[in-house]
Parts: sequence; C-alpha cells; structure tokens
Amino acid sequence: MQRSPPAIPAQFNSRQVAFRFAFRLALLTTFASFSSQGFVVTLATLMALSAIFCSVVGTFRREVLLGPELTHWDEAAMCAVIGYMLGALA
Repeated sequence: MQRSPPAIPAQFNSRQVAFRFAFRLALLTTFASFSSQGFVVTLATLMALSAIFCSVVGTFRREVLLGPELTHWDEAAMCAVIGYMLGALA
C-alpha cells in the first residue's frame, strides 16, 4: 500500500517563511489598529506573544537554530526585535 505525502511539509523554504511573516505582521498590525490601549503598545504586546508562539512551534517541530533556511526561530527573533523596539518607543 502506498502512503500519501504529508499534508504539512517537513520544512518550509525561505520564501514561504518570509510570506508567512509578512502576513502575520499585517494581521497583527490590523488587530492593533482597533485597540483602545494605543497602537504601539498593543502591537508591541502582540509581537511579543507572536515571538513566544513561534518559539513554541519551532520547538515542537524540532527546527534547526541558525540553519540555512528560515524557520520559526527566525520569525521569533524578528518578532522579538520588532516588539522590543516598539516597546522602547511606547
């Protein structure tokens, strides 16, 4: 009996990860624009939560840190940096 390929690939290429990051950033920016606490504070909080989420997913998927392809760990680092910079502005 032949097995079908998995629905989720084992590894994403860098272009897919960059698109996923851009989509996540646009979505979080949209959510932050509707906040009553202020755009910058909310976006910094959402980026911190996104960094935690990406770290957990990277751990569960056992992705390589600092590998040749972009991974959830790279997304987590970018979210943390953006969240920290926004928090410093707030």
